[in-house]
Amino acid sequence: MKRQLLALGSLLGALAVGMSTSSAVADEPHWTETGTAYVDSLSGGQGLASRANGSLLYRGLASVPLDLRIKGWNHVGDPDIAQGYVFDAYQGPDTATSKMFAVTTPAGKRYEYVHQLDPGEKLNNSFATVSPDGQWLVSGEWGDQNRLQVFPAPLLNPSTPRTGGALPEAWQITLDKPVRDIQGCDFVNSSRLLCASDDGSRTLFPEDRPLLQVDLDHKLDGQPVTGHVTSLFALPQRSLCTDGTYETEGVDYDAVRGTLRAEVISPGVCAVATTVYAYRQQ
Repeated sequence: MKRQLLALGSLLGALAVGMSTSSAVADEPHWTETGTAYVDSLSGGQGLASRANGSLLYRGLASVPLDLRIKGWNHVGDPDIAQGYVFDAYQGPDTATSKMFAVTTPAGKRYEYVHQLDPGEKLNNSFATVSPDGQWLVSGEWGDQNRLQVFPAPLLNPSTPRTGGALPEAWQITLDKPVRDIQGCDFVNSSRLLCASDDGSRTLFPEDRPLLQVDLDHKLDGQPVTGHVTSLFALPQRSLCTDGTYETEGVDYDAVRGTLRAEVISPGVCAVATTVYAYRQQ
């Protein structure tokens, strides 16, 4: 009888552990779509960022200032706003040997920080996102990548020049899984980013154009760090137009209001408008 009681106790203990694990998985917060909005693709189809007051800053091909376009910076990526400073990611033509981050202060003064491409680095400058402590700027390249790039955040990090200048890479986030065609990332907290991928192949992840989560070993502090990549869900592909392909664009997380937004450009003639999908964790 004693053996039977011990066996029964072991079985109940195992079941309790299993139930606890299942419950934890079941209770894991998930993102629920809460609404949609639309923005003109020329002025807002490349990315977005939330201001402190809850309003949104959009970027599109028409957002590139004339003086920067004359200098050869013909593409702007997904922006970010940190402590009232606006961070924009610029790239030039296919022959470019550098990329540029423009930082606009709360007073409206803009400074340009140019990064000379390192050996093997792609010219793409798809996005800019700043760590919650304001010290590090994360960006990414196009195509298949096993990393995200990390720079000291211009102006906010005291190691950077005060009025623009050179911006060397500090180090990298090494990803434990390859990612493809990342269009934008944003910090959810000091050790987690959400990234929008324009990969429709389903060869790296089961989802078509997935929203990816990157969990860091530790918050960015100037030391090597690894990012664990998981795919959360496929970004929506809903439109009146059916001919052509969708394109995932920027992503933003409003930490104050807990709202996640992701942009998707519709195919065909519907590409004139970009859909902005909103989510909240539940």
